[in-house]
Amino acid sequence: MVIKHSKQHKLQPAVQTIQPTAPVQRFRYSKCTGRKKALCIGINYLGQRHELRGCINDARHIRDFLIRFWGYKGEDIVMLTDDSKNPRQRPTRKNMIDAMFWLVKDAQPNDSLFFHYSGHGGQTRDKNGDEVDGYDEVIFPIDFKQNGHIVDDDLHDIMVKSIPTGCRLTALFDCCHSGTALDLPYAYDCSGRLKRNNVTKQWMAYKSTSADVISWSASKDGQTSADTFQGGVAVGAMSYAFVTSLMRNKEQSYQGLLHSIRKILQPKYSQTPQIGSSHHIDTNLRFIL
Repeated sequence: MVIKHSKQHKLQPAVQTIQPTAPVQRFRYSKCTGRKKALCIGINYLGQRHELRGCINDARHIRDFLIRFWGYKGEDIVMLTDDSKNPRQRPTRKNMIDAMFWLVKDAQPNDSLFFHYSGHGGQTRDKNGDEVDGYDEVIFPIDFKQNGHIVDDDLHDIMVKSIPTGCRLTALFDCCHSGTALDLPYAYDCSGRLKRNNVTKQWMAYKSTSADVISWSASKDGQTSADTFQGGVAVGAMSYAFVTSLMRNKEQSYQGLLHSIRKILQPKYSQTPQIGSSHHIDTNLRFIL
């Protein structure tokens, strides 16, 4: 699918300080029985200094996986890759932001939205005081040198804050420094335990939402992530592990899937995949899309 027309979206400056917010409505899990939409972004940075090899393949594999195994329709999936000849399907900063707004537009309870990003990730100095380590996580469009990166605050505001109670957004980040790339307040370990953090209750309330948002990320905020070859094809290690785990066993809990992904990656890679959420979850529940 190609996004043909779009409004000029204005993002709020990331330098805004956190303000007290009203209590978040109690969240509700999505049944994932409504409309399914997906945005798959794969950027190899063709011809650039830090060119990657497997990201475009990742986006295509994720698209096929969603269609074959989870009932997504091709017309409801937007692909942005830097080998596209169509200017609207190239992962520029504007196209990426437009596509994120498309993904969440008209979202309803029990819908299932999927966001996949495979490319370069990084960190930049936090300007609004919402990061414990002092750094925002960022992703890099192909035109980042001209038009800048996209910070986690913007990803959160566009895709997390805007969807209703009971709507699912699943995000998969296959990039470096991606642990909190969606700025979700809860993180879990392989045993299903909530990780301790040093954030304030005010920050937790500000970042929480009544929507059902789950983020799978390739590494901790301070780690890098790997490209690899599988069957002679270049792929991102996290994208490969996510798809492979669910193809082997579709009936997995959140905890079980995280364990399966780590089991695939652990022998070869130092990166530690993470799971985050917009609310407290029961990690023994079955993961669905």
